[in-house]
Amino acid sequence: MEKIAEGFKGEKAIITPYNIRHFQAANSITKQLFITHIGYYPHAKYHYRERPEGCHENIFIYCEEGKGWVKHQETVYPLTRNQAFITPAHDAHAYGTDNADPWSIYWLHFRGENVSMFSSIIGQPIRLEESDKSRYNDRFQLFEEMYQNLEMGYSPENLEYVSFCLMHFLASLKYINQFREIKKAKETDVVQKSILFMKDNLENKITLDDIAGHAGYSISHFGAFFAQKTSYAPMEYYNQLKIQRACSYLQFSDMKIKEIAFRLGYYDPFHFSKAFRQEMEITPKEYRKRYAKMKVEL
Repeated sequence: MEKIAEGFKGEKAIITPYNIRHFQAANSITKQLFITHIGYYPHAKYHYRERPEGCHENIFIYCEEGKGWVKHQETVYPLTRNQAFITPAHDAHAYGTDNADPWSIYWLHFRGENVSMFSSIIGQPIRLEESDKSRYNDRFQLFEEMYQNLEMGYSPENLEYVSFCLMHFLASLKYINQFREIKKAKETDVVQKSILFMKDNLENKITLDDIAGHAGYSISHFGAFFAQKTSYAPMEYYNQLKIQRACSYLQFSDMKIKEIAFRLGYYDPFHFSKAFRQEMEITPKEYRKRYAKMKVEL
């Protein structure tokens, strides 16, 4: 059941032909994730859709402004500004606008063999916190990029590019913190604050106590919290960042390996080489030989 009163001024939509969907389902790139419908409905008063039998595709709705709702598995979820919902394929559902404050929505239908990569954000509200790092416009621009490429036709190159864009778009919702440009950690973000402290002190000798103290936590509380958020113990993460810095020095500087070792606080070149090999599976000398050469060739 569908109600759309006289269309919406400024609305736009693309629905791909079935022969194109057959191509997308067979192509090695697009079969992973691909779009079948995409559009934008501004100020969509009286917009309502009900599918008791569900839909062949997953349905994504992103509320740009206004209000609406999505019903899934007998639960009604309000949808307001900068909130989204992905209804799973084949599930009964309904959705509609608030007629007093009608929503403006970006929407698309998608399917593919790797939909499960984003199962953690499907079937539940996606709330995007207001922040000066939110990058809402970047996400809208990515949506427009998908739309405009499909609008240019269904060449294999267009379809493949749109599939990659779709993965990026969905990843921006699954990995919200990673998508946002983090130039300065917010005071409330303990993990990001502590990681920046680590990065600022890669060439200084700091301890777990120093890191926990900077974050304002006890060692035990901080260690458990950090591991929960990153899957790594704090000092293990710190040592990974050190090796990352060492890789940069090996590839982009003329410093000797022993100079890099002492600069990054290792006891001696042997200790540094052992730690480096444990992380990178090759020695510092082998890394420099392989990747410093590549830098010149590029």
